[in-house]
Amino acid sequence: MDRFDADVIVVGAGPAGLMLAGELRLAGLSAIVVEKLAEPMQQSRALGFSARTIEEFGQRGLLPHFGELGTIPVGHFGGIPIDYRIIEGGNFGVRGVPQSFTESILAAWAGELGVQVRRSHEVTGLTSDDDGVEVELSTPEGQRRLRAAYLVGCDGARSIVRRLAGIDFPGTDATIEMKMADLTGVDIRIRPTGEVGEAGMVVVLPLGPKATRVVVFERGAGVRATQEPPAFAEVADAFQRVTGEDVHGATPLWTSYFTDASRQASDYRRGRIFLAGDAAHIHLPIGAQGISAGLGDVVNLAWKLAAEVKGHAPAGLLDTYHSERHPVGARIVANTLVQRSLYLGGPEMQPMRDVFTELVQLDEVRRHLVGMVTGLDITYDVGPGDHPLLGRRLPDQELLIGDKKSTTYELLRQGRPLLLDLHADQGLHRIAAGWSDRVDTVTATRHDPGARAASLLVRPDGYVAWASADGSANGLSDALTRWFGRPRTAD
Repeated sequence: MDRFDADVIVVGAGPAGLMLAGELRLAGLSAIVVEKLAEPMQQSRALGFSARTIEEFGQRGLLPHFGELGTIPVGHFGGIPIDYRIIEGGNFGVRGVPQSFTESILAAWAGELGVQVRRSHEVTGLTSDDDGVEVELSTPEGQRRLRAAYLVGCDGARSIVRRLAGIDFPGTDATIEMKMADLTGVDIRIRPTGEVGEAGMVVVLPLGPKATRVVVFERGAGVRATQEPPAFAEVADAFQRVTGEDVHGATPLWTSYFTDASRQASDYRRGRIFLAGDAAHIHLPIGAQGISAGLGDVVNLAWKLAAEVKGHAPAGLLDTYHSERHPVGARIVANTLVQRSLYLGGPEMQPMRDVFTELVQLDEVRRHLVGMVTGLDITYDVGPGDHPLLGRRLPDQELLIGDKKSTTYELLRQGRPLLLDLHADQGLHRIAAGWSDRVDTVTATRHDPGARAASLLVRPDGYVAWASADGSANGLSDALTRWFGRPRTAD
């Protein structure tokens, strides 16, 4: 038998890598995170996350660690204003939460679960065979090797894992660049969803009580021929040309940039190697879709890896990671390119803006666009059935379990599959008994007695795999087998 240093090696200690490692530990696997940076980054490209990520953090009990979270109720699609509250739980994202803060919370959570994070460990090579993956690392102590059953690259847009695995990254090169700077010592008007003028567009965001972030797109400026961050003077010059406002006297804390380069890995899986987050997809950051897509990737993947390692995964379960998440990534790449053209395009795009402005007056269109940007409308093919929740995420609901109050998200906190019996049907319990080692069955009632009850089978990622509006068990055994393997009593 192979000697493994861990069940899974995770490359990259950003939000996706840390979330994945925590999810793996919840599922009972060992995980090692390797990260080339010696210390966590203190700067933050992302300043929030989406409505769906709020729910995913809620499912794991992480939201209280963030304190009071303010959300942005009115956002936009390509610069066209939309009230995101048109769908339940909708918002344009969490307001002003630095990625560094999110990472610190995820690192503490993963650490409490026993995750090892090995910093100053840079991947220099990897090999994969039928039994496992071996990774070569440059470390302060010299070259080292680690071996695991699986490896997941969460190592960003320039992923070494993706390159060494030979996975293509097709897409489009950058055509525009947006420069940004974090500043103190300047009094400047906040523009949280952007402001477009003839010369370009600016976004101005608060960073706590004393700092401000400015982001500027200058029409016609093109893309610099370097990967180095811009000098502060370049950002301030561009900001003044676009807005007429002078921020040269501010104190810069950090400068960076991003582009509209849009690419997606051709395969999210290559044997025992997987990609997630920016290693799998990059695009213009709009509506916190980047960080949120990466977190959605790993919540989808972790429980499937755990089932495979533990030996009860049904055939093809690991392949559903690509089949479910690749379309999600493709949709984000597409919608951000559309938004780029609408928001940042020149006068030639005005007819398209006019048409979109008419379309968003329709409730159905607004719901569609909001669902797309927030990730709240993601639907997976989980099998036959016509219940409206089937294949979709489970909203948080108040429940009564006996005489105690609970919520659906509290029941998902341990990252285990859940059969939620809201009809007190012993038939459901008898069927589920064969999966009791891996599926929790809970009998409850809705706290709102007037609400229509449905018994539900919920995957660890919070998506409904089976639903019964009348309490009948039709199809339950098939759904349990499809997602969680054969019952332990089977031959």
